[in-house]
Amino acid sequence: MTRITNLVWKLRIWADTRGQDLIEYALMAGFVAVAAGAIMPGVATSISTIFSKIASTMTAAAATS
Repeated sequence: MTRITNLVWKLRIWADTRGQDLIEYALMAGFVAVAAGAIMPGVATSISTIFSKIASTMTAAAATS
Protein backbone atom coordinates (compact mmCIF):
# COMPACT_ATOMS: atom_id res chain seq x y z
CA MET A 1 0.00 0.00 0.00
CA THR A 2 2.85 2.40 0.71
CA ARG A 3 4.20 1.98 -2.82
CA ILE A 4 0.90 3.18 -4.23
CA THR A 5 0.83 6.10 -1.80
CA ASN A 6 4.38 7.08 -2.77
CA LEU A 7 3.48 6.89 -6.46
CA VAL A 8 0.43 9.11 -5.93
CA TRP A 9 2.54 11.73 -4.09
CA LYS A 10 5.16 11.69 -6.84
CA LEU A 11 2.50 12.24 -9.48
CA ARG A 12 0.98 15.11 -7.48
CA ILE A 13 4.36 16.80 -7.10
CA TRP A 14 5.12 16.37 -10.81
CA ALA A 15 1.78 17.89 -11.79
CA ASP A 16 2.22 20.84 -9.40
CA THR A 17 3.14 23.92 -11.47
CA ARG A 18 2.59 26.68 -8.90
CA GLY A 19 6.28 27.64 -8.67
CA GLN A 20 6.88 27.55 -12.40
CA ASP A 21 6.01 31.21 -13.07
CA LEU A 22 8.37 32.47 -10.39
CA ILE A 23 11.29 30.56 -11.90
CA GLU A 24 10.49 31.84 -15.37
CA TYR A 25 10.36 35.45 -14.18
CA ALA A 26 13.65 35.04 -12.32
CA LEU A 27 15.32 33.64 -15.43
CA MET A 28 13.99 36.48 -17.57
CA ALA A 29 15.24 39.05 -15.05
CA GLY A 30 18.65 37.40 -15.16
CA PHE A 31 18.73 37.46 -18.96
CA VAL A 32 17.74 41.12 -19.02
CA ALA A 33 20.45 41.93 -16.48
CA VAL A 34 23.10 40.12 -18.52
CA ALA A 35 21.98 41.87 -21.70
CA ALA A 36 22.02 45.25 -19.97
CA GLY A 37 25.52 44.55 -18.69
CA ALA A 38 26.70 43.65 -22.18
CA ILE A 39 25.17 46.77 -23.74
CA MET A 40 26.06 49.26 -21.00
CA PRO A 41 29.47 48.52 -19.46
CA GLY A 42 28.91 51.02 -16.63
CA VAL A 43 25.97 48.96 -15.39
CA ALA A 44 27.95 45.70 -15.44
CA THR A 45 29.66 46.48 -12.12
CA SER A 46 26.34 47.12 -10.38
CA ILE A 47 24.84 43.94 -11.80
CA SER A 48 27.87 41.93 -10.69
CA THR A 49 27.54 43.32 -7.17
CA ILE A 50 23.83 42.47 -7.02
CA PHE A 51 24.40 38.89 -8.21
CA SER A 52 27.24 38.47 -5.71
CA LYS A 53 24.96 39.59 -2.86
CA ILE A 54 22.21 37.22 -4.03
CA ALA A 55 24.67 34.32 -4.26
CA SER A 56 26.06 34.94 -0.77
CA THR A 57 22.57 35.22 0.70
CA MET A 58 21.48 31.95 -0.93
CA THR A 59 24.66 30.22 0.24
CA ALA A 60 24.08 31.40 3.80
CA ALA A 61 20.44 30.28 3.66
CA ALA A 62 21.45 26.85 2.38
CA ALA A 63 24.05 26.50 5.14
CA THR A 64 21.49 27.21 7.88
CA SER A 65 18.91 24.78 6.50
